[in-house]
Formats: sequence, C-alpha cells, structure tokens
Amino acid sequence: MKRLLRDAGVLGLLAVYAIPFFWQLLTSFKPEGELLVLPPLLPSYPTLAHYQAVLEQSLIPRALANSLGVAALTTLLALVLGLFGAYALARLPIPGKAPLLLGVIASTAFPPIATVGPFYLLLRTLGLRDTWGALILAHTSFALPLILWLLTGFLREVPEELEEAAFLDGASRFQVLRSIVLPLAAPGVASAALLTFLLSWNEFLFAYTFTATEASRTVPVALALFPGVFEVPWGDIAAASILASLPPIVIVVGLQRYLVRGLLAGALRE
Repeated sequence: MKRLLRDAGVLGLLAVYAIPFFWQLLTSFKPEGELLVLPPLLPSYPTLAHYQAVLEQSLIPRALANSLGVAALTTLLALVLGLFGAYALARLPIPGKAPLLLGVIASTAFPPIATVGPFYLLLRTLGLRDTWGALILAHTSFALPLILWLLTGFLREVPEELEEAAFLDGASRFQVLRSIVLPLAAPGVASAALLTFLLSWNEFLFAYTFTATEASRTVPVALALFPGVFEVPWGDIAAASILASLPPIVIVVGLQRYLVRGLLAGALRE
C-alpha cells in the first residue's frame, strides 16, 4: 500500500512538472481563434498550420541544424579530451591529484557571464565569431570540468588487474583504454555524453553573444528572437518550442538504459 501511494505521488509530481510542456503541445495544435480564449482547453479542430508556418517561414529549421551540429561536435570534442584527461587522473602518478580535481570542479562555480568578455575578445581575434567553432570551443570549456569529474570516478571503478593482465600480454596503454577500459565504463561515458549534449543544446548566453546571423544561430537564440513586432505569434512559438524539444527527448529515450545505469553507478560510488 505504501509503495502504491509512493508511486502515485511520484506520478502526480511528474504530471505537475510536465504541465507546461503539455500546455505548449496543446497550444501548438490550436487554431488561431482559440489561442487566447479558455475554454476550450483542447483544440476544437487540431491544426498543423503553426508547424507549417515554422518549418516554411522561419529560421527554426536552420537553427535546429546548427544546434544539432554544435551539440554533437561539442559532445565529441569534450568526450575525447575528457576521456584522456580522466584516464590520466585515474591511473597515472600525477602529483596533487586531489587538489587538481577540486580545482577542476571549483571552476564550474564561476558564472558564465564572468567569462563572456574574455571569450568574446579571444574568438574575435581568432576570427571565429559567428561560426560553429566559437560555440563548440565555448561549450566545451564549461562542459569539460564536468566530464573530467564524472569520468575520473567511473574509470577508477574499472579493476586495475584487468589492465595489468593486458599489459603483460603486450597491449599498449591506448589499446587497453580502447578495448578494456572504455567498454567497461560505457554507462558512465554515455551519461557524460548526454549531459554534455543537453548543456550545449540549452545554452543561451554564449550562443546569443557569439552569433550574429542564421549561419550559426542556435535554437535557444532563434526562439528568443522569434519574429513578432506587432503581436506575439503564440501558436508558432509553441510549435517551435515543441520542435526544439524533440531531439533531446529522442536522445534521452534512446540512451535511457545507459543513462540509468550510469547515474546509479555514480550514486552508489563511495
């Protein structure tokens, strides 16, 4: 009985949490005349006109492509750098590991607004402003400390005896990392990849500051600058918001098994 009540309470809280999303979903299917009146709660005749307007007359499709490219390349770069760095921190005799890791995680406490100015000057000097490269470098810089912190803990859980046996068989350190360590740490790597992708996908401040045209403008910026001079196009904004939510939802559902295993492993770690 207690378990049933607990599950019902959890489902109730999730339903309350999801109300804004379902409200946007309903709004995206409402005809123009029902957007600002209540009732009806449900659209009297659902329409795809708002989705058609967003896909054919706005910059959202280009922004979605930019966000997918920037988030995917940020995840790849942060994982490659983070995996090698975390393996070094977990296995190699580096002096001052504990203060170093503490410094890495402490660097995440700096508010992003404190680094926007120096980043802007650096990227402008390098000629990277208004390019994917600017956003990839910026997003990687604030995702890398989290990746290092997470992966260092996961890699420490891999038994060293397995690596030592592979070294005795003549394997190089890179082969050990690729063939033994990486498969065993896959849930942790998947969790870190998903968190990095979501961080990059939802990031607004750097994307707004470092982009100026649709060539590199990402979804959060495109939504903030959605056209509406004389009236707010609520239906189109709702449709664009739903389209922007789909890729993260698909990725979370696809990696759900690895994500749960990774988070549980992190929660149970000493």
